[in-house]
Amino acid sequence: MALAALGDELSCSICLNLYTEPVSLRCGHNFCRDCIVTALDTQEGSGVYSCPECREKYVEHPTLEKNRKLCNIVDNFRSTQLKGEKNEILCTYCVDSPVVAIKTCLQCETSMCDKHLIAHNKTVDHVLIEPISSFSSKKCSIHKKLLEYYCSEDAVCLCTSCCLVGKHKGHEVELLEEALKKKKKTLRNVLERMTTNRETTEKKILNLQEHKRKAQEKADSEKRRVAVLFEDIRRQLEVQEQKVLSEISRQVEEVSLSLNDLIKQLVMHKDELSRKIDQIEKLSNVTDPITVLQDQESGTGDQNLKASSVCDLDDFMISLVLHKSITDLITNMQLQTDFNVQDNSKLLLDENTAHTFVVVAKDLRMASDTGTQQVRLPFPQRFTLYNQVMSMESFSHGRHYWEVEVGDGGDWDVAVCYPSIERNGNESGIGYNRKSWSFCTTKSSKYACVHASLIQLLYPVSPVQRLGLYLDYEGGRLSFYQLSDPIRHLHTFTTTFTEPLHAAFCLDRGAWVKLASPVFSIKP
Repeated sequence: MALAALGDELSCSICLNLYTEPVSLRCGHNFCRDCIVTALDTQEGSGVYSCPECREKYVEHPTLEKNRKLCNIVDNFRSTQLKGEKNEILCTYCVDSPVVAIKTCLQCETSMCDKHLIAHNKTVDHVLIEPISSFSSKKCSIHKKLLEYYCSEDAVCLCTSCCLVGKHKGHEVELLEEALKKKKKTLRNVLERMTTNRETTEKKILNLQEHKRKAQEKADSEKRRVAVLFEDIRRQLEVQEQKVLSEISRQVEEVSLSLNDLIKQLVMHKDELSRKIDQIEKLSNVTDPITVLQDQESGTGDQNLKASSVCDLDDFMISLVLHKSITDLITNMQLQTDFNVQDNSKLLLDENTAHTFVVVAKDLRMASDTGTQQVRLPFPQRFTLYNQVMSMESFSHGRHYWEVEVGDGGDWDVAVCYPSIERNGNESGIGYNRKSWSFCTTKSSKYACVHASLIQLLYPVSPVQRLGLYLDYEGGRLSFYQLSDPIRHLHTFTTTFTEPLHAAFCLDRGAWVKLASPVFSIKP
């Protein structure tokens, strides 16, 4: 008991094993070096460190001091343990010169070396086992007799007296050797099953590790692709920026040349005026009338320079070049990403499928339920039980992406469905059959994904206002994304699609949905 208590005192509170290279914190508690380093590393970034035992806080990473005295105590304790484990059972009869025993007789309660075992076997036929030091576990605790039988009903070993009297009287018992054979057979079967299970588990682990490796490789490849893409975008942005700046510089140069020419003309005109002013001033001082009256040149000096138009920067031209540059940049970016706008890029709602309480906007891009019944012809494709509507267009191959805005005034379903979906009866409800897949709100203001009447509740961190839908027809994947900041994945359905798929919606009173983007086809 004392040794066990000492072992507890010398055990790390993290790994619960004996200290390995024990170190101390300032609070006085000791831990294995590797254990406390790992524990402190997990706290990095939280702004504070704490002792795993007393929770004393440290602003900076605490210094780990090796506890040399404790290290020596642990080493000595380990040595004592090993010596105790190596204690050998000695022959009972070799008193003068101890010899290691090779067998123990349960009936005689003695351990014997090879020499005494031979003599023992010549006289009696007792049960021999591997050497043991204590016989208490081999004897009945009540009758102090050798355990020879096994009660399968109570799963305990019994002596002869237990079989004849007491609570085991009348139970079905068998010899220990027979019970041992059965137990070993059972254990072999269990071992075989567990071995098979372990091999299967190992294969699953390898498959998951391979999947993890491939996922990391794919992530690294995507990082490289994105880095190259944004580097090219930065280069293109610089090119387009330079185009706009060049246009501004060209206009500035053109205006400057025009203004310089006008300035030059005005300077020449000013000089001419100055010359003539001097001439007139001189002529004004002349007293000879004939000289003044016969001067022809001085009388023409007051003519003004003809007005010329002044050039200015063409700000509309600059805006036009800027617009063209941004448009070219966006076009190039779309060509370099996986998203391509389809020729027929707009999803439109099919009013012939709309329930009479579903109001479809004139542009066929928005649907709402205002509680007002519409007058519509009873087409066979019209939904008649639930307030639902489908798109005209469908998808029968490829990968596609589109976006939907949703209101918060009532419950709604955003879904895809087969054209063969029922138009009346309970089987016509979106999500409550095998022909539709839905993301929706519920009466309890929660979100859910529904297919074949199976409901899976979802808990986005913020209200959903805009959804992105990604459809991989051949891959059998339909994913819903919440277009928030950041974008969040909500749910993915996986199946094998067997019919074309239409966008579909279901609306309660006060709800509305809007097809908010073109349909993008995704590069394979």
